[in-house]
Amino acid sequence: MTVSEHAELLSVEALCVEIDAGQRVRPVDGLNLSIAPGQTVALLGESGCGKSMTALALMRLLPAGGRIAGGAVRYHGTDVLAFPEARMRQVRGGGMAMIFQEPSTSLNPVMTVYRQIEEVLNRHRGLSGAPARAEAARLLSAVGIPDAERRLDEYPFQFSGGMKQRAMIAMALAGNPDLLIADEPTTALDVTLQSQVLDLLADLQASRQMGMLLITHDLGVVARMAHSVAVMYAGELIETGAREAFFSAPLHPYSRKLFAALPTPAGRLRPLETLPGMVPRLDKPFVGCRFAPRCPSAMAHCAERAPRWYEREGRQVRCHLYDPALPVQDARTTAVQEDVSAASLAPAEALLEVSDLKVHFPVRKGVLKRITGQVKAVDGISLTLTPGKTLALVGESGCGKTTAGKALMQLVRPTAGSVKLSGVEQAGRRGSALQALRRQVQMVFQDPFASLNPRMRIGDILEEGMAALKTAGNARERSTRVDELLARVGLDAEMRDRYPHAFSGGQRQRIALARALAVSPKVIVCDEPTSALDVSVQAQILNLLRDVQRSEQLAYLFITHNIAVVDYLADDVAAMYLGRIVEQGDREQVLRQPRHPYTRTLLDAVLTATPSDARAGEHPVGTAPQVEISLPSPLNPPSGCHFHPRCARADGRCRSHYPEKTFFEGGNYVRCHYPTLD
Repeated sequence: MTVSEHAELLSVEALCVEIDAGQRVRPVDGLNLSIAPGQTVALLGESGCGKSMTALALMRLLPAGGRIAGGAVRYHGTDVLAFPEARMRQVRGGGMAMIFQEPSTSLNPVMTVYRQIEEVLNRHRGLSGAPARAEAARLLSAVGIPDAERRLDEYPFQFSGGMKQRAMIAMALAGNPDLLIADEPTTALDVTLQSQVLDLLADLQASRQMGMLLITHDLGVVARMAHSVAVMYAGELIETGAREAFFSAPLHPYSRKLFAALPTPAGRLRPLETLPGMVPRLDKPFVGCRFAPRCPSAMAHCAERAPRWYEREGRQVRCHLYDPALPVQDARTTAVQEDVSAASLAPAEALLEVSDLKVHFPVRKGVLKRITGQVKAVDGISLTLTPGKTLALVGESGCGKTTAGKALMQLVRPTAGSVKLSGVEQAGRRGSALQALRRQVQMVFQDPFASLNPRMRIGDILEEGMAALKTAGNARERSTRVDELLARVGLDAEMRDRYPHAFSGGQRQRIALARALAVSPKVIVCDEPTSALDVSVQAQILNLLRDVQRSEQLAYLFITHNIAVVDYLADDVAAMYLGRIVEQGDREQVLRQPRHPYTRTLLDAVLTATPSDARAGEHPVGTAPQVEISLPSPLNPPSGCHFHPRCARADGRCRSHYPEKTFFEGGNYVRCHYPTLD
């Protein structure tokens, strides 16, 4: 069973991977896969299904204790599992290359970008000295990094997130591979950078006829990039087929559930469908179907015997529902129809009012550390948060969204401006004077693992804020409150004695939300709370956020670059660019009829789970892909309208004068000299 009918570049047969970590774990179990030149196979599934371990096994880069327990990995017809390590090092990077999920941890922080690319060029192409430098500069330029010759001598920390990802792509391509494995290459990138990186990969693939294994949980990325799709669950493939057929009618109940969990505007009045439970532990043998405990269509024999592969409309699916010897059943699941629309509320007074907020960071140079400039991270924004409402703050990475959220809480000291909580000014307060703000305004950070103390038990983490702010009485009352909070976010009270590392990503995000709720706040700042979560876990978190908001009448400032989540959750939207809000208004107006070119740029870059005829990066023959202009530096923003270097309709007025607010019906406004143009 394969997922391609073309000549095979890579053929994987019955691959099994085992890890001995005190007990034997089998993250990959009998996997079959094939990839043809110029073709992209998307490996889709939740975290913990074995996708990344599959990639590491193909490259023979398994972690300590890991081993390939069976199967074959044939590259150009030769089994690389039989290669000695010396020969495998020639294949790894030269024939097969990999883009790792997190460039920040994959790039060497103490080596310049050039030295890291040079290593690949020297080993696989024999280049050194001036030829190597020229080729490294060409590679950086090819992946869209401007001023490549100068940037070669910089270190990874001097690159933005998107640029680090591009540098990793340049390193992967330096050995002229014909097979590229991309493990979540765009997970934490904003929509415009994601679009650029995907276009870049597709263009390079087309020009080199590379085969590509694209590992992701993002259905939008799959719809844009893949030729074929392979769905993985609990270590094994459960469905394979062509991209168009898969998106038109997924066969397996698990695949259908992934689609049902996607937030859509039409589903705003209903809770998102979720997958109950978690991916099963892989340290025990399975008897029946691995998805049966979570499957809405499970039958009695599903738990007793494993399903075999069945052919259906040119695709393959591993599910008893397609066994012709059994009664015909519909594998489709019924969407949840419960109406969770909020009760009609009278206009509420503002809880938090932000006026002309600025956060400027001084740049110091020289021995005397004199101030030579200012990074204007936040440059005069105004926001209003009201009970029971969500204001989404959207924009590219580096535009100042997170800094703005921290400045509201005085975690970062504002340079100027006003932050009023229930009419009382908070800016400039210190120490105990901020206790009222801390009690009423809490934050859920982007990375819950980094924001939870790894040396504290979960119960102690939740109790810490209550004790510090004196909000829940004595120790016994606080302990009872901890149990209530864990139950509120869907966790068992018995988990209170575990440490953060013992939880999944979605569970840690629930704990982070429970910590924010512990002191009964009125406002929660949510900083990218779903950016790196699977669609199924994302649906659980969004349902939880909405449920808590409606029961507690909380105000949310939701910082994100996920437009689909904004469309599902937000009431109002503010688009931020280079420290300033360029458009703000109600959700329908901003997302359906955007007036600012930047807002339209964000919306045009959004990937949807609807495949089109043209894949990312496909251009007419003889034309080169357009390289997007990088986000300007807040240290030296462009004159006039900051967006004018990227705006197709900019003129002399745009280059010389920053536009004032133009207001429209309902209080919506835009900062653009030509807001009514299409």
